[in-house]
Amino acid sequence: MSAPFPPIRRVPVKESRVLKPEDAERAIELVRQALPLFRAGDPIVHPDHVDVPVLYLDFAIDRVHYDPRTGTPSPKGAPPHAEPSPEGARESVEKALKEAVVLNGAEFREPEDCWIVPVAWKSFIILHVRVSADAKELIPDYHLTEEVRRHGL
Repeated sequence: MSAPFPPIRRVPVKESRVLKPEDAERAIELVRQALPLFRAGDPIVHPDHVDVPVLYLDFAIDRVHYDPRTGTPSPKGAPPHAEPSPEGARESVEKALKEAVVLNGAEFREPEDCWIVPVAWKSFIILHVRVSADAKELIPDYHLTEEVRRHGL
């Protein structure tokens, strides 16, 4: 009789988390406290659009899409496909951050095990801020942070 097949390591199943409105409220409040400390970084120019990283303690939190046609941020999910021009991008996003508000709601992303708190400028959601599941820490966008550091922005 041959030996049994060797076991295959499976992805561990996370324990089911009980999500409560109070946890989301704490995440929202944490972002409200941090928002005045957010600042615009140097623009990142892509072949067809411009992004401006939003920084907190030298970590990138998220990116804001900048529309050079209007000189203002664009909503999440819709980077304007226009001739990329970074002129005025940083200043525009810096101004928008001063006018931005944290929305009174949060989404939970199970794969990342974190809250997503939206931040709006006027009627556009321009940022998604990640907050730890226990609502005690902001979670940087590590890929964007590396991109910012790589380019010395």
